[in-house]
Amino acid sequence: MLTDQQMADVRRYVGYPMLGDTVADNSRDFAYGWVSPGTWQTLYHRLISLRPEEETIVVNYLTTIATLEVAVTDSSDNLDTDQAAVWYHNKNEVNDRMKLYNLWRRQLCAFIGLAPGPSLGQGGTRLIRG
Repeated sequence: MLTDQQMADVRRYVGYPMLGDTVADNSRDFAYGWVSPGTWQTLYHRLISLRPEEETIVVNYLTTIATLEVAVTDSSDNLDTDQAAVWYHNKNEVNDRMKLYNLWRRQLCAFIGLAPGPSLGQGGTRLIRG
């Protein structure tokens, strides 16, 4: 079974907010404001009922996504350099890393079978008619 930290990391990576002092469980008598209780229940149920091979896959996703997250923040070390000797900084490094990071987060959502949460969004381009 995933640890509490891994459960929190999954929630965060798939785009859902923190729980605070609310207990996540399979009951139907709790509400999370703007997040559908059914979504929380589905995520919680799927995470506590993983088969061993599925848990291994989720843990691998968590490891990969954590590495990508650190790479995004570490890329800030290069923001002050535009050119050094023959090395040229990728001006799109942070954006490219964020795209990769969010791609893996969406892949985790797809594996779990849950729509990306509010902080991850749907991704892609949306046209809004005014």
